[in-house]
Amino acid sequence: MRFSIIVPVYNTCEYISKCIESILLQDFHDYEIILINDGSTDGSDDICAHYALKDSRIHLINQENKGISATRNNGVSVAY
Repeated sequence: MRFSIIVPVYNTCEYISKCIESILLQDFHDYEIILINDGSTDGSDDICAHYALKDSRIHLINQENKGISATRNNGVSVAY
């Protein structure tokens, strides 16, 4: 069973690494992580890009700030 984990990101540089690491530490590995950067201005996008380069299951989408609902919907539109 393959599934997608959608993580909306907006100015989360203080804890986005911990969030991603927590997902990566799970026993189940047949998933993708979709990080949707919603116009962060604090460097969160750089952190996400670093993880996306390290692991092919991690996908980063950058967009202008549209709010949480539009961000989640964008993630759902590209999910498995």
